Amino acid sequence: MLTVHTLYAMDPPSAKLLDTSGIRSNFHIGGAFQDGEIRLTYTHYDRMIVGGVVPNGATLVLDEVKECGTASFLDRREVGILNIGDTGSVAAMGQTWQLKKEEVLYLPKGAGPISFAGQGRFYLMSAPAHHAFEAVHLSSADANQVKLGAQETSNDRTIFQFIHPDGVQSCQLVMGLTKLHNGSVWNTMPAHLHDRRMEAYLYYDLSADQRVLHLMGQPEETRHIIMANEDIAISPPWSIHAGAGTGSYTFCWAMAGDNMAFTDMDPVPMDLLK
Repeated sequence: MLTVHTLYAMDPPSAKLLDTSGIRSNFHIGGAFQDGEIRLTYTHYDRMIVGGVVPNGATLVLDEVKECGTASFLDRREVGILNIGDTGSVAAMGQTWQLKKEEVLYLPKGAGPISFAGQGRFYLMSAPAHHAFEAVHLSSADANQVKLGAQETSNDRTIFQFIHPDGVQSCQLVMGLTKLHNGSVWNTMPAHLHDRRMEAYLYYDLSADQRVLHLMGQPEETRHIIMANEDIAISPPWSIHAGAGTGSYTFCWAMAGDNMAFTDMDPVPMDLLK
């Protein structure tokens, strides 16, 4: 079963007027991982598509998505697939890959239908593409690891970069995950902006009774979203994106837009946040 929801873009003045329900309707995605279903959200932020695929022991095939306007999903798109569950398989281009937890598969433009099977919980991140690069399967050990933050500031963390200019080649998709170390709760602080690309956050491995406070909005006009396990936050280019959890968690970040350089960001001094 395939379900696709469309999320339209919003400007900063309009976002300032939203109440809690409005913020969640426009920037929060819940329930993306349902047994036996493919649930996608087509965003109008750089045409990024995010969503979940849960075969639950059966086989699910992702092919035509009407919202893309093409015969098959990857005719003019590329996709990054992260498994956040038990081992499952992904098949495309006449090949089958076994993905363990926190392994990533990149599939290029023109890869054709994608089949999902096994006990995986697959997170999809897809952006428009103009060139067909190589399909690549990666484990966490293959990722470029960057250590940031400190225990003293509660943001000691390791960033695993999977799809990026110096790693797996893509047209515009940039993707990785961040793991918080013991005693740390902040995933990104001080905050930053990157006006040339949007970003999506998937929070996972969060206990059912814990939450993440996700901060968004312009630096001088911040808002928050309370995130549960496997919730997704959509961050427009004009918005900060940072969060703190009440318990341990991991999050996957994915970006699409004009510039793929990971360091292309504008830091926001703490005294400007309101």
